[in-house]
Formats: sequence, structure tokens, C-alpha cells
Amino acid sequence: MQGLLIAGRYRLADTIGSGGMGRVWRAHDEVLHRAVAIKELTAALYVSESDQERLLHRTRAEARAAARINHSAVVTVHDVLDHDARPWIVMELVEGRSLADAVKQDGRIEPAEAARIGLWVLRALRAAHDAGVLHRDVKPGNVLLSHDRRVLLTDFGIAQIEGDTTITRTGEVVGSVDYLAPERVRGHDPGPASDLWALGATLYTAVEGRSPFRRTSPIGTMQAVVEEEPAAPAHAGALGPVLAALLRKDPADRPTAAQAEQMLAEVAEGRRSSAAQAHVPTQHGRYETGTTPQTFGAAPAFGTGSQTAAGTPYPPVTVGPHAPAPRRRRGLRTFALVVAVAAIVGAGGAVALQQWNSGSPSVSSSSGPTPSPSSTEGAQGLVPAGWQKYDDPLGFSLYLPRGWDRTVSIKETDGLTQVDYSPDQGKTLVRVAVDTAPDYNSSYDHMRELEAANKTRLKDFATLSMKQEFYRDRQSVRWEYTWTQLAKDSSFPGAFRALDVAYITRDGVEYALYTASPVADWDATSKRFTSVLRGWQPNPA
Repeated sequence: MQGLLIAGRYRLADTIGSGGMGRVWRAHDEVLHRAVAIKELTAALYVSESDQERLLHRTRAEARAAARINHSAVVTVHDVLDHDARPWIVMELVEGRSLADAVKQDGRIEPAEAARIGLWVLRALRAAHDAGVLHRDVKPGNVLLSHDRRVLLTDFGIAQIEGDTTITRTGEVVGSVDYLAPERVRGHDPGPASDLWALGATLYTAVEGRSPFRRTSPIGTMQAVVEEEPAAPAHAGALGPVLAALLRKDPADRPTAAQAEQMLAEVAEGRRSSAAQAHVPTQHGRYETGTTPQTFGAAPAFGTGSQTAAGTPYPPVTVGPHAPAPRRRRGLRTFALVVAVAAIVGAGGAVALQQWNSGSPSVSSSSGPTPSPSSTEGAQGLVPAGWQKYDDPLGFSLYLPRGWDRTVSIKETDGLTQVDYSPDQGKTLVRVAVDTAPDYNSSYDHMRELEAANKTRLKDFATLSMKQEFYRDRQSVRWEYTWTQLAKDSSFPGAFRALDVAYITRDGVEYALYTASPVADWDATSKRFTSVLRGWQPNPA
């Protein structure tokens, strides 16, 4: 697609960012002779027809929301185009990196600089709120840091515009789970204070180098947001009391935008904010001038539990690289992919989580442990007739023939969760796994080491192909191989063939999809897996 001319004037150059929902291109405006950024809605290529209209509506709403805000700290939207039956947003090009990338590359941000960044984000939010727009997805990935030290807020893809008809389903919660305010997790309507909470969580991530509420599973993260206080920040310095004020559970206890702006301005100038301390409850610890905070609030240990397998249980089948193996550090682990559990904590019912830059379209899920089969209506062209959609309790969805059973083969062990779907007790299976802390810089490196291990532990092992390609707009690896499965390792001995597709998200989580079957059944298995890959949708953490 590089070099393509869009709308007769915008020439695409190279990609500068991508995620599960869209891809951002650097482009050249051949009419005004300037560089621009163009967002392509790639998610519309993968979702069912019933969801495409909602995605298109959200894209146009993003453009309208940003266009209503007149502020230098908000990325300017120049135009919205229709191309290839999808909307494309033409935006101001910001040369630099996101706050998320800065934290990932540098480890953390100094408190005064984080306060300066937060000050500009807050000013952008105040302008948005004055224009009747709630951002609803403030996070490090949506804060841009330009080479000339400007700070800009971007991605109003799930913004709520005052007076607009809702573009979400009834009861749906949208946003990145790490940065959802407690009232939003509980299913209450968001307000300006919800954006301030997300700003507080974003700045905590900036100075500490880690998210304040992320746990080993999305449901654990949401429970932490509602019930726990973040650990005392070790590197926040004078910014600590401001973070504590912004992260109050009750939105009524948080500072107003004007008060928060004054607090951040003081810290950015190298001073402590006396006003911030007034918002920090005494039982959550005090921040004395010139001292390091000892407590940031109670942080009880919390167990997330494990999922119960649904359907007919069958013993885990030892096949391919998913068999237990010696591990280096956490290495030679099985493949992984991030999941987000859709659940409301303490309120019951179902919600959907959506992350524009590095996730998938909203996915609804029952709060119970059983996958919920649903109709494939609206998914024509994505999956064969007669298949059904499984909304997995772990948060992802996939299409399979009717009647497949689900088991959990690894239950959140060392950051890994893995589930299998099979029609025949594991002889043929589709496996989905998640690793929130992979040991490798790329899935290709991961596959190469697993390949070396399989040569010694699998009989007649042979790689048929291993190639790097793109899947869901991320660099991925596609590995196909064969081996002879022994009777001592499995209930189904004989010649087997498998295919793994894996990639690592921008957030550093490894996703994988895997299928295996007897060699004699491979033609049907391979064809079926092509449809699985086309219709599968993760729900990111």
C-alpha cells in the first residue's frame, strides 16, 4: 500500500504506528505540500458486518470530537476521507514518540518532567471538557511527545460528545482496563473526573515505569482499580501527593481540573504542592516536605482465581511446543497472547472493553466461566456457514464449528493462560494462549529456540516452514512443522502436523494461535484454521 494516492492528494509513505483497530501512515499532501499523518481503520476488515457500522461511526465521531477542540495540545484533524469503503482520518503529523514508548525505552520519567507532561494533557482535557467532549481513553499510548518538547493528546476514538447519540451498546464500558476509573468499572456514567483519574494513572506509570493497577489478569486489574490502592510510588517525589489526589476512588474527592492544573504547575516548577496534600486521606499516608512517601494506601494481596473449563473435560494433549519443557528463566514457555476479561466488578452483568491503538473492537462476554456460543449472523465472508461465535471467558472471541468443547490447559501459571477447543477430546484442537511477559524480543526468536528444543524432544520432528509476516498489523511468525506423537505422551499416537501463528503487541504481550491434528486430516485442519485466523478477535490488556 506504500505509495498509494488517497483521495487524489495524499501519498502514503511508511507506517508510523499500528494496533488492533487501526494503522497510522506518514503521508504527503501533494496539494499543500506538507507532511501529514493518516489513520487507516484496519479493524473494519476483520469484524462482522454488524460491527463494521459501529466502527465507522466511532471513527467519524473521533474526527468530530477532535475538531470541536481548539487547543495546541490536541492533535489537529485536517480531513476525513472515504477510501476502500472505510473512513481515513487525516491529522497533524507529530514527529516524536508516545509517552508509552518513552517509558518503555527510558524506564521512567523524572517527576518534574512528568508533571510538565501532565500539565499539558490536563490543559487539553480542560479544553475538551469545555467543548463538551470526554476523552475516556487517556493513557500513555495516547500522549505524544514531539521532538520540540510539545505534548499532545490524541486518539478521541471512543470519546463521548455531549448531545450525540450513544455509539456504544447498552451497559458497555469502553477504554483501556489499566486506566478505567472505579466508577466506570462499576458501570456508572463517566464524567470529567474520570478523565482526571486516567491522567493520574498515566502519570504514575510515567514516574514508576509500571501501571499502578495492572495485575496478572484483566479481571484482577479491574478489581484492583475498585478495591485496592496502588503501591507507594518510589520515584514520584513531589508528584506523589498529586497522584494520590487524582487517584481517589470517589470522583467527588478528586481535585477539579483547575485545582489539578495548579498542583501540576507547582511540581513542574520544582515545588511541592500544599494543595495536593489536602486531597490525600490521612489513612492513606502523608507526604511530608523533603521526605519519601512511606505508604500510598492499603494494598492487600489479591488472588484472581482461575477459570473453570467448560464443556466435556479431556486430558491436556501433549503436542508440539506446548508440551512441558525445561525453562530458562521463564523461557521455553508455551506461546501466549494477551486477554482482557469483560466483567463488571461488584455490579454483575456483562461489559465490553475496547482499546483503539493496541487492541481489538469491543467484545462482549458473560461474567460466568462458560463460553457463550452466539450466532454468526453478520459475519458472512469471515467464517463458513454453520459456524458459531464463542465469546470466551478470557475475553477473546473466535469462530468454530458448532459442538467444540473447551478446556483450560494452563491456568495463569507464571503469567501464562492457555485454553484449548476441540471436537474430539484433543485429537484435533485449536489453542489460544497468553503471555504477559515474554522472554524474547520477537516471536520469531521465540520460535527459533522452541524449534531447537523440539529437535531433541519430539520424535521425527521437522520444520516445514518458518517465515515472518504480518498479522493484525504486527510483525508475526508463521511456523509449520510435523512430528510423530508417541503413545506414552498422548492418547493419539501417530504422525501429527501443527501450525503456530504468534506476534508481540505494542504493549509487549505475546499472542499466539495454534492448531494441530493427525497428518491425514491436515487439509481440512489447515483450511479450517484459515477461517479461525480471519475471525478471531483478542481483547487486549
